[in-house]
Amino acid sequence: MAAAAPASRPALPEKVVRGILLALVLLAVRAQAQPVPTSDAAGASNSAATLAARIDAFIAQPRFASARWGIDVVDLASGRTLYAHDADKLFVPASNAKLYTTALALHLLGPAARFDTTLYATDRPDGHGLLQGNLILRGGGDPALGTDTGAADGPGWAAALATRLAAAGVVRVKGDLIVDDTLFRGPPFGTGWGAGDLFADYAPAVGGLTVGEGTLAVTVSRQGARCCMVEVQPASAGVRVDNLSVDATPDDPSSLLLYRPLGHDTLYVSGSLPRDVRTRSYTLAAPDPARMAGRQLLDALTAAGIAFDGSMRVLHWPRTDPALDDPHTVRIATLASPPLAQLLRHMLKHSDNLYAQTLLLQVGLRWQHSGRGSCGWVLHWTEQWGLCAMRTLLGEIGINREQAHFTEGSGLSRQDMVSPRATTTLLAWIARQPWAAVVTDALPDPGHDGTLAWRLANLPDEDRVQAKTGTLAHMYTLSGFLDTGTGRRLVFSLMLNNYQRPIEPNGDWAPPYPTHDLDAIVRLIATYAAAPARTQASSEPPR
Repeated sequence: MAAAAPASRPALPEKVVRGILLALVLLAVRAQAQPVPTSDAAGASNSAATLAARIDAFIAQPRFASARWGIDVVDLASGRTLYAHDADKLFVPASNAKLYTTALALHLLGPAARFDTTLYATDRPDGHGLLQGNLILRGGGDPALGTDTGAADGPGWAAALATRLAAAGVVRVKGDLIVDDTLFRGPPFGTGWGAGDLFADYAPAVGGLTVGEGTLAVTVSRQGARCCMVEVQPASAGVRVDNLSVDATPDDPSSLLLYRPLGHDTLYVSGSLPRDVRTRSYTLAAPDPARMAGRQLLDALTAAGIAFDGSMRVLHWPRTDPALDDPHTVRIATLASPPLAQLLRHMLKHSDNLYAQTLLLQVGLRWQHSGRGSCGWVLHWTEQWGLCAMRTLLGEIGINREQAHFTEGSGLSRQDMVSPRATTTLLAWIARQPWAAVVTDALPDPGHDGTLAWRLANLPDEDRVQAKTGTLAHMYTLSGFLDTGTGRRLVFSLMLNNYQRPIEPNGDWAPPYPTHDLDAIVRLIATYAAAPARTQASSEPPR
């Protein structure tokens, strides 16, 4: 008689199985993270193998199953690849693209380069202080105009120009104010920037004349117990508000919505503040930064006692300003931007897209008129000339077109693609340049400033990281330098693409956060770098 078959055990729920697997992986990572005693070459080899095992285990977690990791870590002294994972594959770099724009601008323009904003007059005033001609406010592509980034006149830029005009003897202007924003050829945004981004403060219009970083402030507050009052500053932004807000009810808490159609100056405010909120503030892109600059200058003329009888005209590309070629046109005053090194410090620490795209355009102007290099086709936009210069420089460094491709200078475009290997190659090249300290000093300092102010604050003693962050939806990057207390210097590039973050049942993001994941790998590298490297640690064959 056949033996009875044993009773089958009930299958574990799928969620429980996934949880057990994840717990096992995390235990393995934590176990590998324990200090590994090392001494002599055998200990170093063990340490190198441990680094590879740790990173491999970390990126193999089930939550990354649908994502893509690209990693490259290189020792600058030896040129040896310490770890690599899909290092030659292409990834969306997000704001790591700013590293490339930084290198290009410093290489072609130099750390001391400045960009001028100039006030002209098409005639000289008569003996009574009457100016019969026009005033021309010509933008020179200074992204910091009207800010505290470092320009001598800062927010008082317009008053400084008006004072100089009064000092030239002008008391009345019978002509017009021509606001000239035509320095750069092309649309006022980078190629590949999404239409949905152009309303946001991180994607303001880019032109030859941008004031206040091309943004405006919106404050929505309760007026008594009712919602809502809307205030826009500065008034020179010329934004009209269509206030459609309503009071929230207990059954319908609603939410506040702000919307400005592209190409329009009307801001629609709808929905409501939550009942327990008194005020909220927003920063948005201004509809026309050049027009905003012109209005600020007119206000400054009035404050300086200069009467103005004309009208204001704003010129954008593709219009031109023939008056600038007229021999009777007189330069009244010039305001210089902060030096490029200072602009880069702001750009890298705060990941400012306006600065990055403007600097690519500045390079494009220089390249277009330099006669250097060949772009292979007829170019019409300043941006295209800048990208031609970028391709030429990367070719000289040893980065070919299959390793890096850009459509703009900030990383806001999802059409940009680079490999981690290209990025570490770029960083190694930067480290050999006479202006290398300009870059490292400008990069965010973990635990202190910029986009790393709240990250990587607990590295091993005396270790220092200087790195550029990058974030787009589902795309997270971190690339830079790691200097250890033992004197080693590494460059690294970490790229996580196509990552769907976990969410809580209520829809909020659930930990761990992608930035923490990138930081965790940096800590693994730092722990390894404390020991001398004798062998190569890599999940790929040595090259």
